[in-house]
Amino acid sequence: MPKAKKRRLIFAILFAYFPLALTYLGFSGQLGAADWRTASRAPVGLAPNPTVTPEAVVQVYSARAASWRGWFGVHTWIAVKRTDAAQFTVHEIIGWRLKRAGSTLISSHRAPDGRWYGNPPELLGDIRGPGVDRIIDRIEQAISAYPYADRYHIWPGPNSNTFTAFVLRKVPELRVDLPPTAIGKDYLGWRSVNTTPSGTGAQASLFGLVGVAAGVEEGLEINLLALNFGVDPKSLSIKLPIVGRIGPKNQPAPKIVPAAVN
Repeated sequence: MPKAKKRRLIFAILFAYFPLALTYLGFSGQLGAADWRTASRAPVGLAPNPTVTPEAVVQVYSARAASWRGWFGVHTWIAVKRTDAAQFTVHEIIGWRLKRAGSTLISSHRAPDGRWYGNPPELLGDIRGPGVDRIIDRIEQAISAYPYADRYHIWPGPNSNTFTAFVLRKVPELRVDLPPTAIGKDYLGWRSVNTTPSGTGAQASLFGLVGVAAGVEEGLEINLLALNFGVDPKSLSIKLPIVGRIGPKNQPAPKIVPAAVN
């Protein structure tokens, strides 16, 4: 096939894909209330009740971003609870706080599984047990070392997904595969090569705009203008922009970490 015809075919496929993807997303139930000011932030029952769960817990969540951004990507966050703690602490990046507080990084005691401005969260990772307190120590060290708290860009990063990916790389025990719609997860700053967020592979990325990643958890991903395309043999799924992951939906079961794990 001549190159000109190939280019026209690619553009035709993309032209058809995006309206179909947006239509699918609109009926998928991933998007909640249209008005973020009155949207629910109520928990959905994915997090354990700390009053009856004495063990330490770390969970990683994603949910469609607020307002129009939710049509294209997700917001991610990390929730931790130490042994015998009465509540969770949620660590995340919120862009609008930059002008008000000089930092996008916030740690709060909001519900770890609360809806994100009406949009239901998805549990990406869940570890528990006597060895998790030491992992929380390392998570907090990684949070303190996050280099982009004074910067925020929706596209291509750094943003909330850049933060979550940064922490996950420092704590590979979590083995979390961030969604392909987590725009910003591939932003590595001036560093062009690193491990994948799950810690099970490697990736190369040019400021989060163009790159490739391969890992046990991620499968194979190609990043074009911060849009992720990929295939994940482990979960028998494909990864697409806007739509996200297409394949079997398996909520991760809690992984028990023994005290001997460092």
